[in-house]
Amino acid sequence: MSDNKENKKFTPFDKGIKLVSKPNDLDDTDDDPSVLRAELSCGHVTDPETLTDCCRAQLKDGQTEFKCPLCDEQWPYDEVRTLAKLTLKEQLSFEEKLGTNTVQKKVDSRDCPGCGTLIERLDKSNLCVQCSVCTVKNRKPFEFCWQCLREWKGLQSRADRCGNVGCTSDQELLRDCPMISLTSVGNGVQCPKVRKCPFCGVLIEHDTTGCNNMKCPKCKKEFCFICLKPGHPYSSWRFYSSQCTLAPRQTDTAS
Repeated sequence: MSDNKENKKFTPFDKGIKLVSKPNDLDDTDDDPSVLRAELSCGHVTDPETLTDCCRAQLKDGQTEFKCPLCDEQWPYDEVRTLAKLTLKEQLSFEEKLGTNTVQKKVDSRDCPGCGTLIERLDKSNLCVQCSVCTVKNRKPFEFCWQCLREWKGLQSRADRCGNVGCTSDQELLRDCPMISLTSVGNGVQCPKVRKCPFCGVLIEHDTTGCNNMKCPKCKKEFCFICLKPGHPYSSWRFYSSQCTLAPRQTDTAS
C-alpha cells in the first residue's frame, strides 16, 4: 500500500480536479456516497489510493505508460501524479521505474527470474539465456527462457523452443489437455486446463485455484479462461459471469 495513506483523500479544496460523488469504478467495494472521488480523463472514477496501487501494479508488470484497466485509454503521467496525490517518495519511485522499464524495452533486457539482475540478451534468436550471477551463486549454470521468464527446460539445441507449458504453442496439448473445474466458479462448469492467449497465442495452464480472469504472462493482457473474451470488469472478476459462454477447446495454435 502507498505511504501516507491518511493524506490520500480528496477535499473540496483540491483545485484543477473534477470531483464527483460516484462509486469507485476501479474498486467495486468502494461506493460510499459521502466520499469525493476524481473523474479521470478516460471518464472513469476513482480515489487517490486505488489509482496509486493500480499504476504501481502496471509498473511492476514492466509497463512504460499508464492505462485504464477498464477501457485501455492512456493516463498521462502528470494526471496520475496529480490525481493519485503521489508523495515525493512515490514520484521518485514511479519515475525511476518508468525509466528502467523504458530502457529494458529498448535494449532487449529482462530481469533474471532467479536473482532479479538485469540481463541483456546478445543473441536475439536464442530464447535460452544464462545468468552469470545465479550461475556463480548456485555453482552450476542457471539458464532461463527469455519468453516466459522461467527456468529453461528445453534443449539448448532447440533455442527457439522452451519446454515450459505456456511458453510455446503445442497443438496436441490444446487438443488433449484434461477438462477442469475452477474452484472460484463453483457451478460445475468445466473448461480445458490449457488455453491459448487470444491476444498473443502463448499457452497458459490453469492451476484451478484462481479466478476465471487470467493475465497472460507474456503480453500482460487479461482474458476470461472460460469464454476467452477480454477480462471481465472488476465487479465480476472473481465470478463466473452469466454473460460467459463456454468457448470450445482450441484446436489450432495460430496467433
